[in-house]
Amino acid sequence: KCAHLRLVCQAEQKPYYTSKLWWCGIALLGLGEVGNFTAYGFAPIALVAPLGCVSVIGSAFISVFFLKKTMRTADILGGTLTITGIYLLVTFAPNVPQELTAQQIQNYLVSWPFLVYSILEIIIFCILLYFYKRKAVKHIMVLLMMVALLASLTVIGVKAVSSMIALSVKGKMQLTYSVFYIMIVLMATSCAFQIKFLNQAMHLYEATAVVPINFVFFTTSATISGVIFYREFQSAALLSVFMFLFGCLLSFLGVIIIARNKKEEHLQIPFIDCGHIPGQKLTGKIQPDSHSSCYGTLNKEDDSVKRQN
Repeated sequence: KCAHLRLVCQAEQKPYYTSKLWWCGIALLGLGEVGNFTAYGFAPIALVAPLGCVSVIGSAFISVFFLKKTMRTADILGGTLTITGIYLLVTFAPNVPQELTAQQIQNYLVSWPFLVYSILEIIIFCILLYFYKRKAVKHIMVLLMMVALLASLTVIGVKAVSSMIALSVKGKMQLTYSVFYIMIVLMATSCAFQIKFLNQAMHLYEATAVVPINFVFFTTSATISGVIFYREFQSAALLSVFMFLFGCLLSFLGVIIIARNKKEEHLQIPFIDCGHIPGQKLTGKIQPDSHSSCYGTLNKEDDSVKRQN
């Protein structure tokens, strides 16, 4: 964002990919996603997915320094609620073994809870897709619900791939199993379609509406998939489950407060007002003439064109 704003202010307009600052941002974004991918191999999905709210409060505070935005009371309140929720999430996250072998993942794939969950998810997704394709319903809730359903498959695949790679690095080779490549295909395919629908939601609606709704839907869907597929809360105490859900609720509320009523900042392209062109005095309005071959000329030019015709 900072790179785009700087490029717009320059006299000579250059493509964004020529900016070193833009490439620096892309590199940091990629590094962050690598860290996010690695985290799924060492921590439960129910913990990693909700911690995505750190990026929301981080961007809100960093924008004050880089984009010179004003710190709002809502940002401070939302950040406080989110940090409190993060503390509860980390404290009461499920404590389950994270070394997942290829054989364990194969067993999870054919377990009846996951099969029932998959069938229900496919039915719901097909219903939403029917309204999206046949009825042309592109409501924000429909789009982001499809994103969330695909995201649940993405995080299942990401955790499986990340865990098997981590075990292979430790010396327990898991990359020779076919389930590893099945999970890679599942991860890549669901992620591609997820980006498609999310991109359309961002195109049709304001980011201030898409970001909090997508965060809530994604976190809920990812947590449910972790509970069903990886059985993360199987031996958790009732109090731990309640406090974990309360932490999620505080994080959701904090993200919504930060994003609520935040104005979108659009890039303004410099232009010259036709009424203030140096050295030129307008004697009439410039309008396209549908009955003539010349567009929007001045009155004197119009008279000369008519005499020539």
